[in-house]
Amino acid sequence: MPVDPAAPVTITAYDWVPDFARGQVRDLRVRWALEEVGQPYAVRYLAPGAQKEAPHRARQPFGQVPTFEEGDLVLFESGAIVWHVAERFPGLMPDDDTARAKSLEWVFAALNSVEPPMMDWVMATLFEAGEPWSAPRVPATEARVTSRLRDASDRLGDADWFAGAFGPGDLLMVSVLRIVQGTKFLDPFPNLAAYVARGTARAAFGRALDDQMAGFTGRPPPGFDEWMAKIEAARGERA
Repeated sequence: MPVDPAAPVTITAYDWVPDFARGQVRDLRVRWALEEVGQPYAVRYLAPGAQKEAPHRARQPFGQVPTFEEGDLVLFESGAIVWHVAERFPGLMPDDDTARAKSLEWVFAALNSVEPPMMDWVMATLFEAGEPWSAPRVPATEARVTSRLRDASDRLGDADWFAGAFGPGDLLMVSVLRIVQGTKFLDPFPNLAAYVARGTARAAFGRALDDQMAGFTGRPPPGFDEWMAKIEAARGERA
């Protein structure tokens, strides 16, 4: 479903992020879930820095996106929102209790076991690349990412989905694995690369990605160019 300003559901998203973050901001996960269940939604866009101000912190205490609002209900954390969407609207949640439990298992696996080492690697190689402590951390972060991917690859085997049928768990696993899509990490694990390709080939994902990309109409915050130049210089020294 397209973004609809009159929809009863409202999510929050950024109106600008750097090019490398576009298609990765976590409101994409919520948009994808809403697209899978055919639920239209409105978007409250935040300019850089607005997520840390009091109006948004009333919705999200840590000053992040996304959030989800429907009537008096306000939720934060993308995993919780995706699970709520799957419970609230038909079309994404597995039908039987066992399949539902397996899907929840992979929600937690995606967010607690697989994503944290990937984000450590991202911090070391990108966001904190200009800091003196960053370079020594890179080999350890790479090893942890590879270890988690090996475990995931072994468990997936030749199955299409981790949770049996596509649902919230696989939506989040695909979303997390996209963090390293296009890098060296997936090369040794063709079943995971094919898994990500299956997930991102879903029509609902394509619509969600298009809508997220269309929303980046804002301007960078002051000092962004200088920060990016520092990062690029540090990464160039390592190459």
